[in-house]
Amino acid sequence: MHATATRPAPQTIRRAAYTPPPWLVEHVTLDIDLDPECTTVHSTLELKRNPGTPPTAALHLNGHDLPLEQIKCNGAILTPDTYTHDGSGVHIRDLPAACTLELHTRIIPSANTALEGLYLSAGILCTQCEAEGFRRITFFPDRPDVMARYRVTLRAECERFPLLLSNGNLAAAGELEGGRHFATWEDPFPKPAYLFALVAGDLHCHTHTYRTRSGRDILLQIYVEHRNADKCEYAMHSLRKAMEWDERRFGLECDLERYMVVAVDD
Repeated sequence: MHATATRPAPQTIRRAAYTPPPWLVEHVTLDIDLDPECTTVHSTLELKRNPGTPPTAALHLNGHDLPLEQIKCNGAILTPDTYTHDGSGVHIRDLPAACTLELHTRIIPSANTALEGLYLSAGILCTQCEAEGFRRITFFPDRPDVMARYRVTLRAECERFPLLLSNGNLAAAGELEGGRHFATWEDPFPKPAYLFALVAGDLHCHTHTYRTRSGRDILLQIYVEHRNADKCEYAMHSLRKAMEWDERRFGLECDLERYMVVAVDD
C-alpha cells in the first residue's frame, strides 16, 4: 500500500493528437469496503475492443501508485507474464475481443493528501475524481471518452459512517454483522470516470420532493455538516428553481429517482 501525496508533472495534450480509445468499458461493478486506514476495492470491468483496433492492441488501465493484488480475466487468474504493472498502471496483453476483468487493490484514504481519489477529511471519506482522480481508486482506462454504467456497493462501520452515498439510484441497503452496513447504488446512464463520486460520513440531510411536469416525484437531498443545517433551505429553493427552469427552457426533466448534493467545508 502506498500514500498518494505525489502529483505527476502536467503534460500538454493537444486535440490534434487525439485517437479513439482502443478499449471500451460497458459496465463497472465496484465493491468497496471502506476504512480510513485500509480500503479494499474490488472492481469488475466488462470490456470490449473498439472496432478497428488491432487484435494485438494491449489494454492499458491507469492506476496512480496503486498496489495490485490480483487480476482475473473471465474468471481465470492472470499470470505475471501476461501483464506489466508500474506506477502508471497496468498493461495487459493477449485479451479476447470481449472480456470481463476483475481487479483487487487496497488504498489508504487517511494517507492521501493529494485531495484526489478517495481521501479522509474532517472525519468524512470523500472523492475528487475530476479530472484524473479515479485512477487513484482503482485501475481503469481513465479518459473522458470511455463511458460506462456503474453499480457500486459500499460497506463501512455504521457508527462512524452512517451515510454511504454514491451516484445514481439507491438499489439496496441494509445492516451487516459486526456493527457494519452497506448501500448499493446503480447509475443507469453511461458516464466518464471523472464523474464518479463517493461520500461516507455523518452528515445532516435536508430533504424535499420535487414533482416534474410529467408527474414524476424526484427525491431531493442536500447533505451538509450538522453546523450548516440552517443554510440548506436556501440551497434547496435554488435547486428547485433550477430544475423548474430546465423543464421550462429546455423541456428536460431529472432522469434519476433522486438528486443529491453534498456540500461540506473540506
